[in-house]
Amino acid sequence: MTRKALCISFGAVLALALVVFAPAARADEWDQATQLTFNQPIEIPGNIILPAGTYWFAVPEGPAVSNIVHIYDVDRTQLLATLETIPTERLEATGGSNLTFAEQSQKQPITLLTWFYPGRLTGHEFVYPSTEEARLSESRQISVMVQPAPLVEAS
Repeated sequence: MTRKALCISFGAVLALALVVFAPAARADEWDQATQLTFNQPIEIPGNIILPAGTYWFAVPEGPAVSNIVHIYDVDRTQLLATLETIPTERLEATGGSNLTFAEQSQKQPITLLTWFYPGRLTGHEFVYPSTEEARLSESRQISVMVQPAPLVEAS
């Protein structure tokens, strides 16, 4: 293969790789897509336990679904949960995602209460049945700030 043909082939492969991988490398403003990794299981509404691992949180497109959060697997190929939320406010926007959990007994995983997308004052409060809400409101709450991972630029 000539040097020119090799350079063209390498360039085409590099361009394809950038097109395929760049969208997954950062959060998207319009759908608030955020990749989150948990080092322990977490509970979400519906008595669903997400094992420790990496997940994508995103809001479907359109104003009619702004109070819905989708949770996907690490590859964003499988929708694991569609959750109803209500808007919640915070006083100060931050550069990272902010999550609030309710701590329960050592035998139960922590429960996800709220999620704020970086830079936004309005976030998502997850909706639980009223009997569970009462129990969660009595639990100790933990707020966690998650800084976005730095992007790796191709040189």
